[in-house]
Amino acid sequence: MAFFAFSYVWFKVANEAYRPITIVFFRLAISVVLLSLFLLITGRFEKIRKEDRKYFFLIATFEPFLYFIFESHGLTYVSSTVASVIVSTIPIFTAIGALILFKEKLSRFNYLGVVVSFTGILIFIVAGKSNLSFDIRGIILMFCAVLCATGYSLLLRKLAFNYRPVYIVNVQNIIGLVLYLPVFLISEGKYIPEMKPDGDALVAVIQLAIFGSCGAFILFGYTVRVIGVTRANLFANIIPVLTAVFAFYSIGEIITIEKFVGIIIMISGLYMAQIRKKARAKGGGTVPGGFPD
Repeated sequence: MAFFAFSYVWFKVANEAYRPITIVFFRLAISVVLLSLFLLITGRFEKIRKEDRKYFFLIATFEPFLYFIFESHGLTYVSSTVASVIVSTIPIFTAIGALILFKEKLSRFNYLGVVVSFTGILIFIVAGKSNLSFDIRGIILMFCAVLCATGYSLLLRKLAFNYRPVYIVNVQNIIGLVLYLPVFLISEGKYIPEMKPDGDALVAVIQLAIFGSCGAFILFGYTVRVIGVTRANLFANIIPVLTAVFAFYSIGEIITIEKFVGIIIMISGLYMAQIRKKARAKGGGTVPGGFPD
């Protein structure tokens, strides 16, 4: 989540010199080269089972392809505050989807933690801000982005137990790169001759590729496999908090009392949602749902 939070900063730096689709296309291209080389050197390429091919295609379609398109266009119609509130509903939708599709159940105390965490992040995001402008088109687009992120997480849950996260992310980025190619050429191809090398922007794109498109997704894949998709997704609520902390140390942005209260409530809810009781059984306890403690 720290890598995801930093991605917002790096994207802003890269966006000073390059257009959004260009940034996404090149960060995916760099990540594909790096991960493919790693898999080639370590001999960790895997064979995709025929029945899983559609799932690999779908996770790449959901994220990065559709998610970024919906989010970037949605942000043109709503304020960043409204967008943040909508995006913070991802853990809630994921919890519902995991319960319906995988019977991934949490205790009542855990579900209360999900609600408490969302309340805390809502307080944190809205505290001290009056910029709540929105257009219904933006609301629809942002919720489409939320559904894409939810779909990605649920499909990742289906693949994470059969393939290494590094391999999943590599395939996901390859497909995403192919999907983005025509969009890149059609929407921004005409700007290619005008592009000039920019040191800071290039470094930012490389950082986005290594830590955002590779590191963050690989770590998230491991986490889903170990603690489940619902608990893993709930950590996304930390992103705006980490961003605020980074902003505090880098540009001196003040964290208000209201924001601090929101942080405490969010972390408390996150802790509540992670608590798991061990089943009292002979030979040791196990965690409900089959995930290792």
